[in-house]
Amino acid sequence: MSFDLENLVSDLDIRGAVLYYKGNVESDTITKALDLVEAKLFATREAPRLRKKVYNVLVESLQNLYHHSDRVPRGYHAARPDRFGLVVMEKTERGYRITTCNFVAIVRVKELEEKLTRINRSTPEEIKEQYKDVLNNQEITEKGLGGLGLLDIARKTGHRIDFRFRQYDSLNTAFRLTAVVAQV
Repeated sequence: MSFDLENLVSDLDIRGAVLYYKGNVESDTITKALDLVEAKLFATREAPRLRKKVYNVLVESLQNLYHHSDRVPRGYHAARPDRFGLVVMEKTERGYRITTCNFVAIVRVKELEEKLTRINRSTPEEIKEQYKDVLNNQEITEKGLGGLGLLDIARKTGHRIDFRFRQYDSLNTAFRLTAVVAQV
C-alpha cells in the first residue's frame, strides 16, 4: 500500500518546521524532541509565556502519541508496531502549529470524534469545568489514563482542535490532530 502518514501533512511546510519527526515514539524520543524544541524556542527569544504554552501543548501532543496510538496496520513500514507516529511543529505568523498523526482502530473513531467535537463546541469555562470534573472523578480510560490531554490542549490554546480521519484499511484509520498556540 502506498499510503504514508506524511500524506496527512502534505499541506504543511515540513522543510521549515521547528520540529519534524516520523517514527517510533518512545520516552527517550519525547525527551529529545522536547529538549530540542525548548532550545529552539529559547534561541528565538519568544516571550516566556508563549514558550511555556507551546512547550506544554507539545508535551500533551507527544504524550497522546505515546499513550494513545493504536497498533500499526499490517504492511505499514514501522520498526515497532505499537507506538508509531508523526509530529510537525511549525512557526506561523501568529504563533505555532503542532500537528500529530497516528493510527487509530476504526472501532475507536466514533468515541474520539465525539470527544473532540464536544471539546470544540465547549466554551473556555465549560472546558475548565470538564477538566475539573475529570480530575475530581478520576475517570480512567481503557489504557489506564485519565483523559485530560485533549482538554488540556484546548485549555492552553483557547482554540478549536482541528482533527481528521482517513481510512487506511478495513480496521484502521490514520488520525491527524492540529493545535494552534497563538502569540499573546
